[in-house]
Amino acid sequence: MLELAKLVQQSIALDEQITADRQIEMPRKQQIENAYVALDVELAEVANTSEWFKVWKTHRGKADEGQTPRETLLTEYTDAMDFFFLVAAKKTWTHLIMITEEDLTGLEKSRPAKDLDQQYLILKRMVFNSHFSHRQEDFRHAWRLFLKWGVVDFGFSQDEIQAAYEAKRQVNLDRQANNY
Repeated sequence: MLELAKLVQQSIALDEQITADRQIEMPRKQQIENAYVALDVELAEVANTSEWFKVWKTHRGKADEGQTPRETLLTEYTDAMDFFFLVAAKKTWTHLIMITEEDLTGLEKSRPAKDLDQQYLILKRMVFNSHFSHRQEDFRHAWRLFLKWGVVDFGFSQDEIQAAYEAKRQVNLDRQANNY
């Protein structure tokens, strides 16, 4: 099961640790903008890793060394998830991340997207609307669409997402301990 409250807390703690360890001082507005840029880049990396838009390719999906394309995509997906959490924390919108187990189960029963290009563009538009127009509802909808991507369109289980997120968190902690 996906423990969103726990994951959000871990994301905030890692951000606070990095900020303190690296003595990063940015005005709040800049912190928010930086988190949005990171989220935008990570969403693009999800698309680039899955390669659904590369209609000219016979074999789609990039793989990091020692991983399958699915494992690599899951890692990229959890990277993007982390920046959803960070944006929510910086904007004090973490309540928008928290959805019930029943809602998650409902998302899992959704139909796969007929057009991932369109879904991607809609998701990006909603993320940008949430920033430029301060629209919480767009952020909430983008988050739910992102979750649906993971559990329906990419076929990850909640347990896989949870485990991959926690594994990536450990990688990030190790990186910080080794002057990444």
